[in-house]
Amino acid sequence: MPKPEHYSTPPEDRISILQKSAYAVGMFVNNLQAAALPALMVILNLGLHIDARWVGVIAFIPRLFDAVSDPMMGYVSDNTSSRWGRRRPYIFVGALTAGLIFALMWQFPPGYSKSFYFWTFLTASILYFLAYTVYATPFVAFGFEMTSDYHERTRLHTFANTVGQLPWLAVPWFYWYVSSDHFGSQVQGAGFLAIWVGAAICVLGIVPAIFCKEKMASLAIAKSRAGHLQKMARFWDHLNDFLKGLIASFQCKPFVKLCAATFLVFNGYQLGVAFTIYVLQFYIFNGDAEVAGKLYGTYFTTVSACTLGVIPLTGWIATKLGKRETFLLTISLSLIGYGLKWFCYSPEHPYWLLASCPFIAFGTGSLFTLMASMVSDVCDFDELESNERREGVFAAIYWWMVKVGMAVAGLLVGIFLHAAGFQVESTAPQSDETMFWIRVIDVGVPLLTSGIALWIISTYEITEARAHEIRQLLEQRRGKPI
Repeated sequence: MPKPEHYSTPPEDRISILQKSAYAVGMFVNNLQAAALPALMVILNLGLHIDARWVGVIAFIPRLFDAVSDPMMGYVSDNTSSRWGRRRPYIFVGALTAGLIFALMWQFPPGYSKSFYFWTFLTASILYFLAYTVYATPFVAFGFEMTSDYHERTRLHTFANTVGQLPWLAVPWFYWYVSSDHFGSQVQGAGFLAIWVGAAICVLGIVPAIFCKEKMASLAIAKSRAGHLQKMARFWDHLNDFLKGLIASFQCKPFVKLCAATFLVFNGYQLGVAFTIYVLQFYIFNGDAEVAGKLYGTYFTTVSACTLGVIPLTGWIATKLGKRETFLLTISLSLIGYGLKWFCYSPEHPYWLLASCPFIAFGTGSLFTLMASMVSDVCDFDELESNERREGVFAAIYWWMVKVGMAVAGLLVGIFLHAAGFQVESTAPQSDETMFWIRVIDVGVPLLTSGIALWIISTYEITEARAHEIRQLLEQRRGKPI
């Protein structure tokens, strides 16, 4: 069987270290926002004593707004024409706004009712996620269009996701920090930490807007055809174009496969690990929350540390095997890690659990590195079919699928706990049957969802040779971006 042909990256397709670094700083901010909010949400339940079911509602409701705001922001970004580019103005404004709102939303005045805190935080969450969308959707789209080269796309996202992994090293310890003796209460601790997180979002979030160059903005392909400029001033034409683009995105089979695989791998992982703290506290340590919390933090920090090594390894393997084959390899390795968890949950040897970390890291580390690069290839595929550049819409739909999955996972945790017979109010040890089913969910859900994702990606169509062919056809039709 002949080996697949590999194409070298020409010098003009290389991204400078300055722009790679600037984009990586933006990825750090993007992941910091994604990680910090859910890490502090537990304060609503344990610090303000809001019912856990209502905390789940707070986590879910803003995603309904995302269903509209994310693709709309993608469309607006795709069709913006300004002296600063299509993406950069929104990244700049979105970073400043999101950082300010994040810092303010955790400043709870004392002495108010739970209902007041619920409605105030829910409103603030909706505003925050709208600001986050203004930042994240153009930022992710930016990464899809910084280079036209098949392998340089992988190198960019390898570098950016390595830097973007750094917040996940610290986030598992947020709860421990806000609960420490430095503060009068967990609520005060969360308010103090949120100011620092918000400041980091503001200061670092504007870096890609200042230093990154918009390469595809030079093409102006959507502006020049079919009277598009005349339609720009008409709302209904905008709405019609937006809806057509949305439908076309869901009709793009390679893109749908990438969305489905990401949804299954990432949110299957998120749903499974939500039960890890219950297994540690009630199965491994017989109800000792403090000791369980230490192993919990150690476990997830170890996964994150291993992920830092997996990301560049994934990028290197992808340049040798191709993106699809690398996904099949790395996700298969993650299945070994999930299976190991079942045998490593040992009350006699609690820290055996850490043996699963390197394998699980192959799933968490490779997923977004490969998928971001593959969606970039899909954007070219879509342009060949539609004559449109829709990075913003693709970015919006892709990340909305991830965010909705996380919200659904949050809702399902309570449902699955109830189905397993978990006694929330009981201080006694949970039954053996309950802990058995909780371990089944912890291990079984990511095994099942990742297995289905492997089957889906095994049929993914865009190989290295096909991506190179698509690029040649596009450049013959509309020229090279400069």
